[in-house]
Amino acid sequence: MDEVTGAAGPRSGPPGDLASFGQRLVAVLIDSLIVGIPLAILTQAIFGTNPGGQGLTSLVGLLYFVFLEGSASGQTIGKRVMNIRVVDFANPGPIGYGRAFLRYIGRVISSIACLLGYFWMLWDANKQTWHDKIATTHVVSTASYPVEKWPG
Repeated sequence: MDEVTGAAGPRSGPPGDLASFGQRLVAVLIDSLIVGIPLAILTQAIFGTNPGGQGLTSLVGLLYFVFLEGSASGQTIGKRVMNIRVVDFANPGPIGYGRAFLRYIGRVISSIACLLGYFWMLWDANKQTWHDKIATTHVVSTASYPVEKWPG
C-alpha cells in the first residue's frame, strides 16, 4: 500500500479481471440451491428428524466443491453461470483436488466468525477471501481466463 496516497499496490497474482463480490455471492447462492434443496429433501426422506443427515450433507457439499473446483475448469455450476472460475494465485491454472479440498476447509473457517472470511475480499487488495488465501487461489472472470471444457 502506498503510504502517501493509501492506494493498494500491484498484486502479485494473476492479471486480468478478478471476480466481484456480487458475482461470487450469486454463484454461492446458486450452488447452495443446487446442493441444498435436493439434499434437504433426501435427508428428510432418509433420516427424518434424526441429526444423522448432517454428515451426509457435509459429505455431499465437500464432494461437490472439491470435484468441480479441483477440475481443470475450476468452476462449480454457480461459477459457470456467473462466468467466473477458481485459479492458482501465482500461475493462473487449475488448482487440483488437493488444493480444492484445502479451499473447502478454508470455507468452513471463513464461515466461523459471522462470515468475516467471505467479506474479507471487500477490502483485500487481491480480492481474496480467507479460503482463497489458505489455498493460494483467485476467482477470476472467464473473459480473462476462458474455460476450454466443463467440468474439465
